[in-house]
Amino acid sequence: MTTSQIVYLGELRTESVHTLSGNKLTTDAPPDNQGKGEFFSPTDLLATSLGACMLTIMGISAQTYGFNIDGTKVAITKVMGTNPRRVVEVIVNLTFPHNNYSAKERKLLELATKECPVANSLHSDLKQTVIFQFAD
Repeated sequence: MTTSQIVYLGELRTESVHTLSGNKLTTDAPPDNQGKGEFFSPTDLLATSLGACMLTIMGISAQTYGFNIDGTKVAITKVMGTNPRRVVEVIVNLTFPHNNYSAKERKLLELATKECPVANSLHSDLKQTVIFQFAD
């Protein structure tokens, strides 16, 4: 079964349909690459996928070990390079709510980010900077 189907809408936009759910997603080229920047760009989605994946794997770990990360937020910063134009760094800034996480739980969360399939699928030249901020 296909994962998604994508159609080019013109004016540097695409519409993707998730095959399983039917949910739709529009992309737009960014303003620095001839686009309008009115939707996520494909490289925005790459960076965002990394953060969403890390949160998901941390959620699985927390569920498995009986603690909660509800309300955890991620701020993603994508850094572009040139020659060739590409993402050279993704900064993943994780902010956890006040939950008195133990040292063991913090370590499990840190290890979970390294098990993210997106992180492990990206080229080793792409710098992945992960920052953990725990509310005390």
